[in-house]
Amino acid sequence: MQFAAMTLAALVGASLAIQIGLNAMVRVQLGHPVTAAVANFAVGIVCLLAFAVMARVPLPALAQVSSAPPWIWLGGLLGALYVGSGIVLGPQLGAGMFMALTVAGQLVAALVLDHYGLLGFPVRPVDLGRIVGVGLVIAGVVVLARQ
Repeated sequence: MQFAAMTLAALVGASLAIQIGLNAMVRVQLGHPVTAAVANFAVGIVCLLAFAVMARVPLPALAQVSSAPPWIWLGGLLGALYVGSGIVLGPQLGAGMFMALTVAGQLVAALVLDHYGLLGFPVRPVDLGRIVGVGLVIAGVVVLARQ
C-alpha cells in the first residue's frame, strides 16, 4: 500500500478536527460564524498565494479558466459549506460527533463516486467489503450519539 500517502491523509483528517475547534474560537472572538469563515478563507488564500509565489507556480491562461464548465467551481462552495458548518455545528455536536458524521457522509458519497466513476474518479465497484467498512463507520456514529 501507499503508506506515506495514507499517513499524510490521516494527518490531514486530524487537522480537520483541530480546524473546527480553532474556527469556533475565531467565531467567539469575531462574533459571527460568517466572519469566522471569511477569516479562515482569508488566511488560507494568503498562505496559498505565498506558497504559489515561492514555488513559482505559473498562472493559468484566462482562456483556460473561462473555458472550464461552470459547475466545477462548486468545489469552493462546498469547502465554504464545510468550514461554515464546522463553525456552527462543531461546538453544538462536539468534535467527535461532527467528524464522525462528516466522515460517514463522505464515505457514502465516495462509494457512489467510485462505483460510477463520477467526477474523474476511476471506477471501483461497490462490494461487500466496502459496504461493511462504511457500515462500521455508521455504527461508530450511532455509538457516539448514544452519549
